[in-house]
Amino acid sequence: MKTYPSIGIQAPEVYLPAKNIDYSKWAVVACDQYTSQPDYWQKVEKLVGDAPSTYKMILPEAYLGTPREAAHQKNIDATMRSYLEQGVLTPVNGFIYTERKVEHHTRKGLIAALDLEQYSFNKGSRSMIRATEGTIIERLPPRIRIRKTALLEIPHILVLIDDPERTVIEPLTKYKTAMERLYDFDLMQNGGHLEGFLVNDAGIEKNIVKALENLAAPSSFKRRYHLEKDETPFLYAVGDGNHSLATAKSIWEEIKSGVSADHPARFALVELVNIHDEGIVFEPIHRLLKNVHVDLLSAMCEFWQEKIDFEMQDDFLSMKNEVIAQSPSSQKFGVFHSGICGLAILKDPRHALTVGSVQEFLDHLRSKEGMDEIDYVHGDDAISQLGTTGNNAGIYLPALAKSRLFEAVIKDGELPRKTFSMGEANEKRFYLECRKIQTRS
Repeated sequence: MKTYPSIGIQAPEVYLPAKNIDYSKWAVVACDQYTSQPDYWQKVEKLVGDAPSTYKMILPEAYLGTPREAAHQKNIDATMRSYLEQGVLTPVNGFIYTERKVEHHTRKGLIAALDLEQYSFNKGSRSMIRATEGTIIERLPPRIRIRKTALLEIPHILVLIDDPERTVIEPLTKYKTAMERLYDFDLMQNGGHLEGFLVNDAGIEKNIVKALENLAAPSSFKRRYHLEKDETPFLYAVGDGNHSLATAKSIWEEIKSGVSADHPARFALVELVNIHDEGIVFEPIHRLLKNVHVDLLSAMCEFWQEKIDFEMQDDFLSMKNEVIAQSPSSQKFGVFHSGICGLAILKDPRHALTVGSVQEFLDHLRSKEGMDEIDYVHGDDAISQLGTTGNNAGIYLPALAKSRLFEAVIKDGELPRKTFSMGEANEKRFYLECRKIQTRS
């Protein structure tokens, strides 16, 4: 392991499944996906069977609040220990270059560990590693319970860098034939194909570090974002897995006074990706309102009064096309509930982003007990189906332009929670690599 404090990064010791393990059963999608579709996770369980799998070391959020939660969670620590003791997992040292192919595009990444001392998820943070949107503190306890006693961490965290000249990750493509191929396999349930290569050359590692140092240079940072005064460079933006990284930070803050400064819990394993990578697609995260108790359109009119107009749409596709065609003077989002499919047009909005305006209304509606709960749904098919089930309602939101992300966070602070998603649910990061986070074995 080698640490580079000036850029808050470590080339870590990573544990991978042994060569005789079926990687297609080992790797499963992030725990916060398909939360309203438990049948997806039931199929995962059947596909995995008795084989070693990360499914047995994570807690799908679809199980939270159900009898499955305690039953699934109770075996996590023992499973991790047995995988280490029985040689299911073997270590490699260094950065790992990855290529994830899903449908028609490829996402390039770099597996690394980030220094939690240089990360803060607090509102208004000016740290080197920052959350891009608000952290929902209520979502941390189940994750903290698992991580606090876990021997291993298994990341689904994707962290963005703003590298328009493609100097950090993309140059690794030309070296991959000289690198050790660590894995090369198809992911389950339409997850695409994944390859990983060990960065085992000191010169290549030096180039990665130098490129990150150049991005973090104060003068370069100030010029890139047209800032008037100096401030701590913002090098890493948490794209996916913000609550997992916040969990790691919370535990580190709790234990750091009683352990050494180089304790493994000080770091968190992530995959770095360039926001300019063609494989990074920002998708909206739609809102599913469960068991709505009020007339939704009337509630919106009461909340926004003369600022909101509605236009009925013939079908979901017509509504979607109208939402995509946003205009500078207003914000548009789709609403479907009780057989109605409509386009909401919000004039003179108080928030810069449509999702901010909608979330303010939903927080108000929840305080008035106008619905049972809100779920955050990825994908057109899922929201159109779930939003028209029973007394549910759906709100269809536009996507955020990814080129605006870093500058928006620098100038405006964290974005409204669940503002964007990096791809559809099947494109999310799959659990694969592990890292020890306890000094005990």
